[in-house]
Amino acid sequence: MRYFWLATPLPMPALPLPTAPATAPPPAPRRGWRRWVLAGLLLGLLGGGAYYLRHQRQLNRYARRTWATLTTRYLTGRESTPLLAGYSVHGIDVSTYQGRIDWPEVARQQVRFAFIKASEGATLRDARFKRNWREARAAGILSGAYHYFQPNRDGGEQARLFIATVPLRPGDLPPVLDVEAPRFHDVAEMRREVRQWLDAVEAHYKVRPILYSNYTFYRHYLAGHFDDYPLWLAHYEVERPALPASRWIIWQHSDEAYVPGIRGTVDFNVFQGSYESLLALRVAPPPAPARPVARPTPAKTARPGSFRKLLNRAAELVQR
Repeated sequence: MRYFWLATPLPMPALPLPTAPATAPPPAPRRGWRRWVLAGLLLGLLGGGAYYLRHQRQLNRYARRTWATLTTRYLTGRESTPLLAGYSVHGIDVSTYQGRIDWPEVARQQVRFAFIKASEGATLRDARFKRNWREARAAGILSGAYHYFQPNRDGGEQARLFIATVPLRPGDLPPVLDVEAPRFHDVAEMRREVRQWLDAVEAHYKVRPILYSNYTFYRHYLAGHFDDYPLWLAHYEVERPALPASRWIIWQHSDEAYVPGIRGTVDFNVFQGSYESLLALRVAPPPAPARPVARPTPAKTARPGSFRKLLNRAAELVQR
C-alpha cells in the first residue's frame, strides 16, 4: 500500500488590501467675489440715487413723457390741463408728432395762438404743416410757423427751405427759429449760421423773427449775442422763468399738457402781455404806394388890356 503524504498548506502572510491613493481635500470655494458684487451694487445704488436727486425733475419728466407716449392709444382727446394762472393769453406749438388735430375744438379751449412746425434743417418739411396751417387759421387761431435749426447745416440753406415752405401773409405771427440742438462743433460758427438764417428770413418777410430756446441752452450759448430779437423761452417746472421778465415775451411752461382736440401731450405757452400786444407783433401789410405829389400850377398873369375888357363885359351885363 502506498501512502501519500498530504502536505498541509503553510499559512500565507496576510497581504494588505489595495486602497485608493490619498488625495488632498478640495479647496474651499472662494467667496471674495460676492463681496465685490455687493460692493458694486452698493456703489451703483449710491451713484444712481445721487444722480436722481440732482436731475430729479428732468428724469421725472422723461418718465411721464414715456408713459404718455405708451398710453396715447387709450386717450380720448378730451383730456385737459388747467391754464396757468396769472396770464390771459395762452397758446400751443405743434408738429406732426401731435397727429390729426381738431382745430375748432382747440379754439374753444381759450387757445389764442399756435406756432406750427414747418421745416427742419435744410431738407425736411413737416408732413402735417399744410393741413395744420390751413385749419388753424380757419378756426380763428392766430398762427405762426417755426423752423427747427440744425447747427451743422448752412444757415442760408435752412432759411431758403423755410421761405419756400411758409406763405406768411399780413396778420400772421412772426417766423420763429428754434435753436436748441446741442450737436455742433464750434459755438462761434453755430452763432454765425443762426445770424444768417435770421437775416435772410427778416429780409424776405419784412418782420423781425422770434428766437426760441430752452433756458439752459440759451444761457450757455445764445445770451448776449441775440438780445435784439424777441425771445420765446422754454423753462419747465418752475414758478416763473429764471430770466428777467423784460427779456422774454413767450414762456413755454410745459411740454406735457393736454388740450381737448389733441390726442396726446402738447407744449403749452403763455404770452407776457395782453392779446392786443400780441396782435401788434403780427406781420404788417405792405405800405401803400406813395401818391404822386401834385405840383402847384403857376398863376396866370393877366395880359395887357384884359382887365379893361373884363370891366367892359361887366358893364354890358349890368346894362342888360
